[in-house]
Amino acid sequence: MSLFQWFIFFLLVQIIHGLGTWKLYQKAGRQSWEAFIPVYNAIVLMKIINRPSWWTILLFIPIINLIMFPVIWVETLRSFGRKSSIDTWLGIVTFGFYIYYINYTQEVKHIADRSLIATTKTGDTVSSLLFAVVVATLVHTYVMQPYTIPTSSLEKSLLVGDFLFVSKFHYGARTPMTTVAAPMVHDTLPIVKTKSYLSWPQLPYFRFPGLQKVSKNDIVVFNWPADTVYKFFDTSGRSILKPVDKKSNYVKRCQGTPGDSLQIKNGTVYINGKELILPERAKTQYSYNVTYDMNASLDFEYLLQDLGSTDGYGFKNEVRDTLYIRALTKAAAERLKNIPGIKSVTQVVTKKGESNIFTHNPNWNADNFGPIYIPEAGKTVALNLKTLPFYKRIIAVYENNTLKVVGNDIYVNDKKITSYTFKQNYYWMMGDNRHNSEDCRYWGYVPENHIVGKPVFIWMSWNSSGKGLNKIRWERLFTTVSGEGQPQSYFKIFLGLLALYFIGDYFWKKRKANKT
Repeated sequence: MSLFQWFIFFLLVQIIHGLGTWKLYQKAGRQSWEAFIPVYNAIVLMKIINRPSWWTILLFIPIINLIMFPVIWVETLRSFGRKSSIDTWLGIVTFGFYIYYINYTQEVKHIADRSLIATTKTGDTVSSLLFAVVVATLVHTYVMQPYTIPTSSLEKSLLVGDFLFVSKFHYGARTPMTTVAAPMVHDTLPIVKTKSYLSWPQLPYFRFPGLQKVSKNDIVVFNWPADTVYKFFDTSGRSILKPVDKKSNYVKRCQGTPGDSLQIKNGTVYINGKELILPERAKTQYSYNVTYDMNASLDFEYLLQDLGSTDGYGFKNEVRDTLYIRALTKAAAERLKNIPGIKSVTQVVTKKGESNIFTHNPNWNADNFGPIYIPEAGKTVALNLKTLPFYKRIIAVYENNTLKVVGNDIYVNDKKITSYTFKQNYYWMMGDNRHNSEDCRYWGYVPENHIVGKPVFIWMSWNSSGKGLNKIRWERLFTTVSGEGQPQSYFKIFLGLLALYFIGDYFWKKRKANKT
């Protein structure tokens, strides 16, 4: 829905509210016209139901308002003496229209000094749960979101099984675009495994000001732009069109920012003609072919574990004298060359003409790619049949234009054009595990409205191949994701602070008990 359509919808809701409550406003000692004035009517209603005025804000926050509307309907009914279970359920299942029936057909009296304390244990529990869900949803949406690393594309920096806290406020919290959705879940409801949202209506994209902009080498969580999979890791072939904020979450390292010229040479990224220097914590990995003396006694499983390769290996031929290592750093590859029995260690360079590479350029591949321009909001590029493959998806999908080609002519929104001005910024994201990462090399740019947040903290790390307590990677608990030097665990400090809290709480309660 456009902003104008949302404005009309908003006014319609105000009219519906006013028609269904104006008599109740009168009975509460207010004026009937107050039920029709947008926003003001909600502030007045909070006074009528004896709730704080700041609740009004919650009615305009997407997802939170889905929880608050039923609460307000029930509170309104109870403020006029309708507090039975049947009244409560009728208020909810009729989406508040039961209030119309009360407003026009029933003689009710406003209870100004109504007690807000739940009269039953069930009511108290429901109230507590609703409050907890509202607070948790606010934190999850606008402050910090938990996230799990599912793949090895950032191996060494982030491991499969890392549990992260992703900051929403570093780059600016994005308000939900999908307005009807279950709180605190992504695209699928747990247990029942069904879609957790309705695709309509959609809010326009909006992002609050952030503490910083996405910078090169930042690890970023974003919605996968090309996502049409029914479920992550689903191999059934089912597909589904998803709203932007319900597309699968990916985590990669930003390699190019708006306005950059990016090129990849033998797996190394160059920005504006200069090699992009990665931070110390980043460990770029490549695939290697290793030939070795078959008479040498080499324990490759132990050897590769010692070299830090955790992404697997396999033999290249029936003779089994060539090993294919999926992921190894260049430093580890140099160490491998010096091990007795190793004949050669050769970095694998992807063949030209990969059919699935971005733009399908026959001279490009995952290791040798570009140069390309990363679009910047407000900047204009020449548009012709040669440049169109770079920006086709941007124009037609991300920026919602109609695009068609007639002969050598390009039409956008039925107007013949030779240039195009971008409406938003775009980024280039890649995995450090260069040959085992589904990233921008295959599906192109990441639009700014797809940015979710910045991983800041690893609170748990689970090694599924470990045994017993070794399943937990203790050295990774409570470590920061970014920063200089090698990661350091703050787990002991956390345990110390937790112990101090419980000790302090114990003595506080003991002191309080002695006073009484």
